[in-house]
Amino acid sequence: MADTTETLEFQAETRQLLQLVIHSIYSNKDIFLRELISNASDALDKLRLESLTHSDLALDTSDLHITLEVDQDARTLTVRDNGIGMTRDDVVDLIGTIAKSGTAGLLAKIKEAKDADAAQSLIGQFGVGFYSAFMVADKVTLHTRRAGTDQGTVWESDGEGTYTIGDAADLPIGTAVTLHLKAEDSEDGLADYLAGWKIRQIVKQYSDFIRWPIRMAAQAPATAETDADAESGAGGGDALETLNSMKALWARPRSEVSEAEYHEFYQQISHDWQPPADTIHMRAEGTFEYEALLFLPAHAPFDLFSRDAKRGVQLYVKRVFIMDDCDALMPNYLRFVKGVVDAHDLSLNVSREILQQDRQITAVRRRLVKKVLAAIKDMQATNTDAYTSLWEQFGRVLKEGLIEERDNTDALLQLVSAHSTNDPEKTTTLREYVSRMKDGQNTIYYLTGETRALVENSPHMEAFTAKGYEVLILTDPVDEVWTDQIPAFDGHRFQSIAKGQLDLDDDTDTEDEQTKADKAQREQDFAGLLAWLQTSLADYVKQVRLSTRLTTSAACLVGDAHDLTPTLEKMYRAMGQELPAVKRILELNPTHPLVTALQQAHHKNADDPALAETAELVYGAALLAEGGDLPDPARFTRLLTDRLTKVL
Repeated sequence: MADTTETLEFQAETRQLLQLVIHSIYSNKDIFLRELISNASDALDKLRLESLTHSDLALDTSDLHITLEVDQDARTLTVRDNGIGMTRDDVVDLIGTIAKSGTAGLLAKIKEAKDADAAQSLIGQFGVGFYSAFMVADKVTLHTRRAGTDQGTVWESDGEGTYTIGDAADLPIGTAVTLHLKAEDSEDGLADYLAGWKIRQIVKQYSDFIRWPIRMAAQAPATAETDADAESGAGGGDALETLNSMKALWARPRSEVSEAEYHEFYQQISHDWQPPADTIHMRAEGTFEYEALLFLPAHAPFDLFSRDAKRGVQLYVKRVFIMDDCDALMPNYLRFVKGVVDAHDLSLNVSREILQQDRQITAVRRRLVKKVLAAIKDMQATNTDAYTSLWEQFGRVLKEGLIEERDNTDALLQLVSAHSTNDPEKTTTLREYVSRMKDGQNTIYYLTGETRALVENSPHMEAFTAKGYEVLILTDPVDEVWTDQIPAFDGHRFQSIAKGQLDLDDDTDTEDEQTKADKAQREQDFAGLLAWLQTSLADYVKQVRLSTRLTTSAACLVGDAHDLTPTLEKMYRAMGQELPAVKRILELNPTHPLVTALQQAHHKNADDPALAETAELVYGAALLAEGGDLPDPARFTRLLTDRLTKVL
């Protein structure tokens, strides 16, 4: 029989590319096994499909599996499958992909890549994951026979300048890839890939949910711990143990998965030993197929607001683990969501950079976000206690979405829950607030502050309390930002009661002549005091005016409609942004005894030095009432002490 073996030489550019694959592209050498197992799994899928479409071939699919075989003496690791196999032409076309045209252009792109992730993604797109085997092996030998054929093929290369390909007889259907392993080298990231514990570790991390059993021959070294997990009867010389769980819950219909299984899987991926608040199981078919299994935790993790905390869900491709914390699939304001997304049409070596720019991934992200928000909305409608608990844990984070994106503003506003003056304990939704608005009221009133007590006792609340208007009490730092950017809810504009000119009295068109005359007279009586105060306090305020929002306090500070709040101003400065000082408006209560006495004293002797000190005290008291910081606490204390001493 004629020798059919050919020795072929790689092109120069292909040799360069192969060297990059071996030495530069893959920072984690463990993934060679992921690549080979994934290829074997694909081969098993194809054989099963072939058996369904070509029944005349009488293919045996009763025990499709992948076997890992270790030979300590020969220092070889073999990945074997009984899948579809390849013909000689298939080997040239598939395994020889690296020698196809276009290598020069790809090589140039890899050299231009800014980081290893980007370069690795290019290699993945080129389809040479098989060649990652050369990172850990001095030589790779492949034996294969295509189902439905009699002739086998052997391919071999040392990853340098040449490879050989020839015919082989008496091969079983399937493919066996044998790696002649390099010596262990920790400095180069080469582990002992003959060690049973290392093989188990890699399979568990990357290939645990592959649908086909991954078995390891018993001659591979085992430990007492792993032996306990081996299949029944694995103690015999020919026994095999199954390394992967094959429990890809996301690939099963929801009706076939128990709550206990969901909870067990959630605990596994989240390390949270409490059941999740909700489970979202979805499948999308069409141009881009994927399955997703997402969980809403019941409690916030300790690092929810840590800048360095990782976020995102796990990404799989056809049950092969790709990466943890895939932030391209979940926005920052849903960083508490845990789970898995299994895409069917991505490269195994896709990088984070590629994912961020992929339009299909962007579309998946949009669908996942809408599904999560819809689940929370459903919880709000059907399980109030669970929703209230979820909002207490993650409401502050969800409100970040009102700042980060506009696509889901309406959905997020529907979820917003806040304390209000309507109830001392229960929170309210915006929809519920609107349902209780007074006749003719078109504005949603709110006030921000550090605590509920501080907000409730604010002078700004006085007129609203007196007239029975409900006010939202917003105490999260993020409330300062989103209320400044979101104009309205369901046609009702948001209005801070600490901003702008407010008049809760009836429309001026319906006021009688006497009321109008009284207002005009009051403005005239206080005009001199207001002008003097505006000059005296010019370093602190931009305007002094009479107030319609005060009933018991002497004074308060308000901002113009578009001014930054003091809290927001502090936040921006803390982030390093340079901002001009924002002066505010001092409003006086014309019916308060202190204000009327000040007006009379100014009318009698506008040059009295004590008046300027009183003005400072009035301003400082207004600043303290809203929880602000005095510009000069020591001076304020001295002025207050002196004034108290004089009256005792």
